[in-house]
Amino acid sequence: MDTAAGRLLARREIHAGRVGRFGIEDVRLPNGLEVSLEILRHPGAAAVVPLHDDGSITLIRQYRHAGGGTIWEIPAGKLEPGEAPLACAERELAEESGLAGDLAPLLPLLTTPAFTDEVIHLFVARGLRSVALALEADEVIEPVRLPRAEVERMIDAGEIRDAKTLVGILLAWRGAGPDGLTSGGP
Repeated sequence: MDTAAGRLLARREIHAGRVGRFGIEDVRLPNGLEVSLEILRHPGAAAVVPLHDDGSITLIRQYRHAGGGTIWEIPAGKLEPGEAPLACAERELAEESGLAGDLAPLLPLLTTPAFTDEVIHLFVARGLRSVALALEADEVIEPVRLPRAEVERMIDAGEIRDAKTLVGILLAWRGAGPDGLTSGGP
């Protein structure tokens, strides 16, 4: 099979909204087949795992209509035009969790590449300190600091189902020592 990149032949914009631009893209696949794909073009986002010195993590309980109610997440948000992922992560950490700290990149994550180009830039925050919470009017959020053992239990019980949150926590923990503390990290 030819692994060369596919080729965009045409795009018909269906809707441009707050989240991104939805359209139909006519594409020639690497194998030569021409198809029409429904694609959401997204500006990107940043998300951050607030990892405290004692190994605990601050998660947020956020109402997500599309997710069926309130879910557990790490602080995250869409990149503003021209905004760097690090600046977005710092902003969202403060706004949604009331925390600030020293951020380090983890991974740029493709969320659902079957239909969107969205990339969420994952970060871990250490050396955390309290700042003013600054929720937007449409955000229904409660930050909650949880010990590592409780986060592990919640993952095992299927209580944390958000993909960026699961990947972020895993990567943050991989950079921590075996006890979950940042002393063993990079």
